[in-house]
Amino acid sequence: MINAQQKTKIIQKFSNHNKDTGSAEVQIALFSEEIERLAKHLKKHAKDNSSRIGLLKMVAKRRRLLEYLKKQNVKKYSKVIKGLELKK
Repeated sequence: MINAQQKTKIIQKFSNHNKDTGSAEVQIALFSEEIERLAKHLKKHAKDNSSRIGLLKMVAKRRRLLEYLKKQNVKKYSKVIKGLELKK
């Protein structure tokens, strides 16, 4: 899991206002960070299938959130894609 300091930095970077912790942008950013961490873990521990399943679930959830954000606000979607350097 990501520690509290990293999480706070991510939330500050992608939030819409001071107390924003649950917007789609913030959730996508947090999922992306966790996906990167799990991908590194799986390179080292290739047979850890429970972590692989968790990774696939996170990727699917991030994809759904990205689709939702794209439908709601294309400008925010493109900002998040550029900020996280995702391929879309």
